[in-house]
Amino acid sequence: MNEAAREPTIPTLFDLSGRVALLTGGCGHLGSALARALAEAGASVVLTSRDAARAQAAAEKLPCAAGASHFGLALDHMQPDTMPAAFAQAVSLAGKIDILVNNGHEGLGADWRTVSHEQFTRHLANAAGYFELARLMRDHAVQRQAPASMILLGSMYGVVGSYPEAYDGVCAASPVAYHALKGGIVHMTRHLAVYWAKDQVRVNCLSPGPFPRDDAPAEMIERLRQKSPMRRMGRPDELKGAVVFLASDASSYMTGQNLIIDGGWTAW
Repeated sequence: MNEAAREPTIPTLFDLSGRVALLTGGCGHLGSALARALAEAGASVVLTSRDAARAQAAAEKLPCAAGASHFGLALDHMQPDTMPAAFAQAVSLAGKIDILVNNGHEGLGADWRTVSHEQFTRHLANAAGYFELARLMRDHAVQRQAPASMILLGSMYGVVGSYPEAYDGVCAASPVAYHALKGGIVHMTRHLAVYWAKDQVRVNCLSPGPFPRDDAPAEMIERLRQKSPMRRMGRPDELKGAVVFLASDASSYMTGQNLIIDGGWTAW
């Protein structure tokens, strides 16, 4: 057989048919787009939220490829004692998990001026929740003797600082605890990737740039727009290609990396 005959085609590389993705925070601004992307690529999706009914309703709206099934369940990565049971329930519903997208996030509005020690510490617990769920996923993959792909959601603010003038007089500054959290997630990605590569478990980070919600202050958005090389904010659908790339065989030789989708922000 010649090399061309053995080479996988582009449609094959990006196809997630027959795979199951567990996505946390699947009802949110970005999470809903990530869920649709995985479903459109053929995966079965176990979509989670802190609210089981909300998760199930969102799962039922996902496009469904032939042979795929979608499920919704409650999972809160800020409650570590509940995660083993929630992960086991996901496996029970779908039969297996091949892909984990750690997207859930408990937010924090307090900036460096007002944040308390307790608030800062709790915000960093988001990273501990990502780790606990990733370890459950790794152990599941090893038990199955099957490859797995994990995607941790970082941020451009895990790589660069923010511009104080973008927020001044409009809203609270970008939270210092958020920057510490996302920088930690970026580096945790590298750490887990090198330890788990031998287990056929790939770990990568997806870091969005400015993707403000519809209710974000208009003046802040305008100031951020002026800081962006592309002079605009991102749309949630502009993360869809990236998450499918990282989840699929299209990125089969990629692990421990941080893929930044930011309109060129971090290129300055």
